[in-house]
Formats: sequence, C-alpha cells, structure tokens
Amino acid sequence: MLALATRMLKEPVSLRLAEEFLTVPVDTIDRCVADVRACAEHLGIEPTAQVVERIAREHLLAIVNSAPPPRSAR
Repeated sequence: MLALATRMLKEPVSLRLAEEFLTVPVDTIDRCVADVRACAEHLGIEPTAQVVERIAREHLLAIVNSAPPPRSAR
C-alpha cells in the first residue's frame, strides 16, 4: 500500500517521512511538510530539506504519540 500511496507524495521529504511513519496517512504527512515549509518561510528561515524534515518529524512524532491507546477486546 505504501508503494501506491508514495506516488501521490509531493516531495522527497514526504517520501522519507512516509517510510518512517507507516501509521500516519500520506496526505497528513504531505500537509505537515507543506505547513512546516510555509511556516519557516513566514518566519524568515530558509526552508532547506533538512530543516523541513527535522521539524516535520517532530510534528509527526507528536501526532503519533498523542494517539489514544487501542481499546482492548473484552
């Protein structure tokens, strides 16, 4: 499924992050990367691939770590 989904990713940073965050939808990853890039530009920070990837990774980690635990079957 990742192979099909990665064709829709807009840039290499999104592809690398999609390979790392398999449980996060690819559209969420793409949107996160785009938002980080826009925010960096707005703040006057050069949005290099390394900067965008590092910040987007932190945001995606927050998303993954804030998910509620799965319910146990009773």
